[in-house]
Amino acid sequence: MTTHAGSTMSYDPAASPELQAIVDRAVGAALARFSEPRLETNQFAVTLVDLRDLERPVQASYRGQEMIYPASVIKLFYLVAAHQWLEEGRLEDTAELRRAMRDMIVESYNEATHYIVDLLTGTTSGPELPPDELESWFQKRDAVNRYFASLGYTRINANKKPWCEGPYGRETQAIKAFDPKRNALTTDATARLLVEIVTGKAVSAARCRQMLELMKRDPRPDSKDSDSQAKFTGPALPPDARLWSKAGWTSETRHDAACIELPDGHTFVLVTFTLGHSNEPGIIHTVAREVVRGLQDFKSPLR
Repeated sequence: MTTHAGSTMSYDPAASPELQAIVDRAVGAALARFSEPRLETNQFAVTLVDLRDLERPVQASYRGQEMIYPASVIKLFYLVAAHQWLEEGRLEDTAELRRAMRDMIVESYNEATHYIVDLLTGTTSGPELPPDELESWFQKRDAVNRYFASLGYTRINANKKPWCEGPYGRETQAIKAFDPKRNALTTDATARLLVEIVTGKAVSAARCRQMLELMKRDPRPDSKDSDSQAKFTGPALPPDARLWSKAGWTSETRHDAACIELPDGHTFVLVTFTLGHSNEPGIIHTVAREVVRGLQDFKSPLR
């Protein structure tokens, strides 16, 4: 994939009735296939952005503005913020930071993410703090949110460290004292971030190429790559498709934020969040398969 340096495209995708019909069919197929165990209409969200024309992206979504716990997809936002801080000279480009960024995206290690959040915000986890110190700590911790708000992102929260067994000390204090209480993303905001990485507008084209390199997956069924993140959207793709993605999962959620290039070069971003059915990877497969089929069948330019 080639990022496009210096593009003047602003992120204002047009609504497309043709693309919306593809999303609606994909949603309907998932609901029908997973009627048992019952998949509820409020248990997933989808955003699709077609990039056939990079200067005129079109978008469609299903519950795209719903704030949902993002699991490890939040790491994409921390990755972009880290590159912005590097670009501004606010972080030092070290081997350890590069290792942490790789481990955060490629291996999805929470420990690497904790290290990066500390660097971005000048905060650390630790024992409880007096109220005035906690307020100052939280203002620092909110730095990534302020950055994305300055870019026009809405309905997101990106100021918590992802964890496996729960927070302690000042992390617990902050959850009790400040709202919102958890990280949250919308599929629309996540799709926007992916589009800006793909088009070279997130920080700089050179840094976007570095980010995409970390997100590269091998979706082929015969791949010897053990990367489990390739198994989210990957099984739904045709042979020779290319995939860049960041997946996330917990005991309750299974999400994938993917950029897909079909064998004919048609590129699109597909973000799918699912709730309450973490053991059903087929929901994401079904949505992706129906989207691919719809895009392949629709040969005319999307409006």
